[in-house]
Amino acid sequence: MPVFSLDPAQNSWCDELRAVAADHLRPLAEKGEPGRINRPLVAALGDLGLLSRMLTAGALDLCLLRESLAHGCTEAETALALQGLGSFPIVQAGTGEQRARWLPEVAAGRAVAAFALSEPGAGSDAAALALDAVRDDGPADGPGARWLLTGEKCWISNAPEADFYTVFARTTPGAGARGITAFLVPADRPGLTGAPIEMLSPHPIGALAFDAVPVSGADVLGEVDQGFRVAMNTLNLFRPSVGAFAVGMATAALDATLVHTAGRTAFGGPLKDLQSVAHQVAEMATRTEAARLLVYAAAEAYDSGAPDVPRRSAMAKLFATETAQYVVDAAVQLHGARALRRGHLLEHLYREVRAPRVYEGATEVQRTIIAKELYR
Repeated sequence: MPVFSLDPAQNSWCDELRAVAADHLRPLAEKGEPGRINRPLVAALGDLGLLSRMLTAGALDLCLLRESLAHGCTEAETALALQGLGSFPIVQAGTGEQRARWLPEVAAGRAVAAFALSEPGAGSDAAALALDAVRDDGPADGPGARWLLTGEKCWISNAPEADFYTVFARTTPGAGARGITAFLVPADRPGLTGAPIEMLSPHPIGALAFDAVPVSGADVLGEVDQGFRVAMNTLNLFRPSVGAFAVGMATAALDATLVHTAGRTAFGGPLKDLQSVAHQVAEMATRTEAARLLVYAAAEAYDSGAPDVPRRSAMAKLFATETAQYVVDAAVQLHGARALRRGHLLEHLYREVRAPRVYEGATEVQRTIIAKELYR
């Protein structure tokens, strides 16, 4: 499939998703409490089959899902994305037992997942994480091995209310990225506590405290000391789709701006007849389309197994999130004071659009990845 166009079936699916997001999911989102998991919304995503599709989607399908939902309901998009981020380590590296226990629950919207990588001292530099996994009974790996997790995680989406966490901990001190293991940790494990963090955007984020939380070989995702690869494989898939989320928000802002500037009268005519306004809208549209194409190209590279996925994923995430910030800000400027009123679409998007430039690798980190890949 050419990366510069979608086929009619894909376009129809995206239109359907936009309508479902606006008409069915938006009312559920509006009943939710900011900063808390909206379980009826998550359940609705399960009932609609969207979580099942997300778990089996390729990168392009995931991007179309996120872009389309973001256009009509950012909360629904985020709820779906967080389910994917927290559960994809199980999809790619889980045992049969782990998959059978958790993936049907995630797909149905009954269990909420979380991806626990960041720490107070290890955000963008994920390889520097310090959550300790200390051997509890002997050196052997395998199902009988046991560890105690001690330390903190911070900025974890869906914490502290998630039902399980994919947790990345240091099993070999001093080994950098090669000494990290991924664990599947149910929320009811003894010693695991958490607290919410109030953020600018309304989705749930919190901190986790691990006080000798017991895990065993049966909880390991993939192989011992190979968890960093699990994390990076997850991020390589989800980084382009963060870009898709951004494109969905930019498109919603652009659509609102087209309606407003065509209908709003000032200085003797509609705003769209002012060259300064028309050129601004043209720039917004061009950057949004360029971001969309970068996202689709990165998704196509991932799905085809291309060798340059890290570079393309970083480029898509970088450009799309920066573009969305520009487009939403420009849309607010063209709408004037009404766009800053609480409850206005653009006021909502203005709060939502800032975080994607930071999470899953800040803009500066994406530039570092791109440069390393170029010089490799």
